Amino acid sequence: MIGVDGLDATLLAGVMLAAFAAGLVDSAVGGGGLIQIPALFSALPRFEVATLFGTNKFSSIFGTINAAWRYTRRVRMPWRTTLPAALAAFACSYLGAMAVAWLPPLLLRPLILLLLIAAAAYTFMRRDFGALHAPQHSGGRELVYAVLLGGAIGFYDGFFGPATGSFLIFLFIRFFGFDFLHASAAAKVVNVATNLAALVYFVPHGHLLPWLAVAMAVCNVLGSLCGTHLALRHGSRFLRVAFLCVVSGFIVKFAVDTFR
Repeated sequence: MIGVDGLDATLLAGVMLAAFAAGLVDSAVGGGGLIQIPALFSALPRFEVATLFGTNKFSSIFGTINAAWRYTRRVRMPWRTTLPAALAAFACSYLGAMAVAWLPPLLLRPLILLLLIAAAAYTFMRRDFGALHAPQHSGGRELVYAVLLGGAIGFYDGFFGPATGSFLIFLFIRFFGFDFLHASAAAKVVNVATNLAALVYFVPHGHLLPWLAVAMAVCNVLGSLCGTHLALRHGSRFLRVAFLCVVSGFIVKFAVDTFR
């Protein structure tokens, strides 16, 4: 039995479930790509890396847009930080997507593992980390930090991507003094920019499985609805625990993939 884009029904169901889970996790604490991308690679091992990345970005952006929209309705957004970061991320994400063609992204895996461990350890040791929303910068310094943060994370998301949302949340808390709820809200806006920029490169170059991407997008949005509901209802304390749990899971997965 043939499903979508050559997938049989069983593999298609697995990818759809992964898209739902990715939307749920990503809308709350980021890192949905670490669920969705392995599912695509497992189900479609013969396709080009760029095609699977493009399909992932297409499906992810709809869940991220939904999450960003719901956060902006309920959270007072720190736009003076978020918008410059999003613009810089958009520009650098496109460059990162171009770099996929000439540099294997998997070379980053050991470095990402170390960064995830550092972020989890820092968050765990500082129990007040992300508990209070107390922005630390203003004016020119805020703009410079936002552009630097957005540019760096944008290039990473276009080039490799997994755990981008988690890194964004951590950086918004660590360098800007946001709490987990505001950091998650800001991260979604920046994530929309990075996904859109990557698609500007992937789609015209044919790196997309359109029917599969649309089906995954529906599931990703459904997961996003559940994730944002949990985040908005339970706030920063819940998000801190969820962040530590998700990042710990990602550390285990990256360690297995790196040393296997």
